Amino acid sequence: MGGGQSGAWAAKTLRDQGYAGAVTLVCDELHSPYERPALSKAVLSRSAEPHTTQVFAADVLESLALHWRRGIRVESLDRPSKRLFLSDGSELVYDKLIFCTGGRALRPRIPGIDLAGVHTLRTLDDCQYLGEAMRRSRSVCVIGGGWIGLEVASAAVGMGKAVTLLERSTRLCERALPAEVSAHVLDVHLAAGVDVRLGMEVEALERSGAGLCVVSANAATVRADIVVIGAGLVANDEVASKAGLLCDHGIAVDTRCSTSDPDILAAGDVALAPNQWAGRRVRLESWQNATDQAVVAAKACLGIEAAYDPLPWFWSDQHGVNIQIYGWPGAKGLIVTRPVKAPGSFVTFLLEEDRIVGAVAVNAARELRMSRKLIEDRRIVRPAELADPAFKLSSL
Repeated sequence: MGGGQSGAWAAKTLRDQGYAGAVTLVCDELHSPYERPALSKAVLSRSAEPHTTQVFAADVLESLALHWRRGIRVESLDRPSKRLFLSDGSELVYDKLIFCTGGRALRPRIPGIDLAGVHTLRTLDDCQYLGEAMRRSRSVCVIGGGWIGLEVASAAVGMGKAVTLLERSTRLCERALPAEVSAHVLDVHLAAGVDVRLGMEVEALERSGAGLCVVSANAATVRADIVVIGAGLVANDEVASKAGLLCDHGIAVDTRCSTSDPDILAAGDVALAPNQWAGRRVRLESWQNATDQAVVAAKACLGIEAAYDPLPWFWSDQHGVNIQIYGWPGAKGLIVTRPVKAPGSFVTFLLEEDRIVGAVAVNAARELRMSRKLIEDRRIVRPAELADPAFKLSSL
């Protein structure tokens, strides 16, 4: 179920491992499988074409001999009979089922959310529609200071638009970044010309002439030609939940991607999996996870021993600044920042009991790569050495 990045990699892995039986992909989109990261970056700004996001070339997809059910969704699942009921009235019977259904953009329940000119960004169609709307506009209001909101703001500024970004929290990316890095990201956006307003609770969206008016709780208003909602992701777990699988804002799985039903697995954005670095079950909404977890799920279907408990990795590009994260830096611990030679470049480490549990690099990919092994090996480190740019991380 699901014909995106995870669904494509699950199908390919089944073939790569020698499975010759029927493989069916049910997908509510009509496009070939594609990757999402570039949708809020290069594709939105038209510095890359949509076809560059395809997971596999056409000849590779054809070689997999898949049964495609495009533009169709699964309406319900009957586990005792292993039967799927589809939106076109047809049915499918399975031996093994992998949920790769991902998620959808959250649309907050505020008045005016369905007005014309209010956009979300999740799919390739969303990207193309939003891109055209942005090119016709002079001003853009982004609601949400998470990754999608920040990347859309960056793309809009790059297109010469006046951008206002509203975030309900008192800092950007509060759940993902230490406060010190959040402050730096704020400075990057302010320097690029984004009008960032923190602590702004949006109460309503209203029509204002040919554009829109965003009304906040403190009675401040923002007028813009279009509004983009970047409020997060809702896991597409409804079919699984109604079928009695264990779900909690995602489909609960173990390290082999198995659900509470031994013949049903889940991978990608919809999977709620145990992660040692987070210390709990989490959904990892990342490119890395969409691929690697799907590979493990497919192997598990075939009885091949595999387990998935990754060190999370995430990246973002904003206003020419590259941000990469390893581990789980949103937790509490000792913060140590290491300057790097280039201006505006640094690595911020999160330490617990003198061990690095997370690292965030700003324009410092090389230093982050060295940090990865220190995290994975749970190596004891000295905060003073980490903070000293003259000290060689490689010596550890």
